[in-house]
Amino acid sequence: MRLSDLPKGASAVVERVEDAHVNDPIAQRLRDLGFVEGERVRLVARGPVGADPLLVQIGYTRFALRRTEAARVTVQEVA
Repeated sequence: MRLSDLPKGASAVVERVEDAHVNDPIAQRLRDLGFVEGERVRLVARGPVGADPLLVQIGYTRFALRRTEAARVTVQEVA
């Protein structure tokens, strides 16, 4: 499933970040922030208008991501 489709409060493990093209700077930035295979993430909140942006937590750090950015991250939901 895509990170953007994860239910609010749910946790997941990152499977991969999809590159839109070679040397995709957004995909690389997501990886630099910690969205790498095997990393556990949690969707903390969604924005009030159009559920955008998303507040995502990795470890003790939280990031605000646009839905389009979160849609590039494939995750596996965990209990």
